[in-house]
Amino acid sequence: MWGRKRQVADESAPAEAHPGQLQEAVRQARIESAERTSVVVDLRDAELARLELLNEALGPLFAELPPEIELFDRGISRGDTPRLWIDAIAFVAMGRDKRRYRFVQDTRYGRKLIAESSEIGEMVEAVSHYLAGRMVERERALAADEAPLSERLRQDARIGRRRRRWRMIRAFLFGLVMGCIAVFATLWYVASRLAH
Repeated sequence: MWGRKRQVADESAPAEAHPGQLQEAVRQARIESAERTSVVVDLRDAELARLELLNEALGPLFAELPPEIELFDRGISRGDTPRLWIDAIAFVAMGRDKRRYRFVQDTRYGRKLIAESSEIGEMVEAVSHYLAGRMVERERALAADEAPLSERLRQDARIGRRRRRWRMIRAFLFGLVMGCIAVFATLWYVASRLAH
């Protein structure tokens, strides 16, 4: 029992000999962390600056879009990975080396790389091609919707004509039956009057 206390006292002796060693290590770790954070912030700022340059270069291209087409919503998101969004499913982000643009589209099968380049002009051309393709897809979808709509309207008109025809036939048959009942009721009434 007494020996244990002495060991504890003996173990605490070296800590007393170097009182600031842990504090110095913590201070050094904080400095290294701040330097890493500074580098990460600088890289993120560089990414944002390059994406803003591309965004400015895309300005005239988006100005040409017809106002009735609301497929595209361009903007920069400033998250952990900055992105220049072209629409809801396509964006441009910087590659791992932070110098190359990567134009990516989300599909139901995963992400699809559309283009990759370090040149703004090549990226503008890739985005231009993407916008044109999306506009053609939109036109095809609208054209495909128009044909079934006109066919549905014709079918609804045919169904309406059939219903009106059956209503007229039912009204005629109801009138015929009621007329027959009225004639028989009248004949019965007359016959019963004559029999008295």
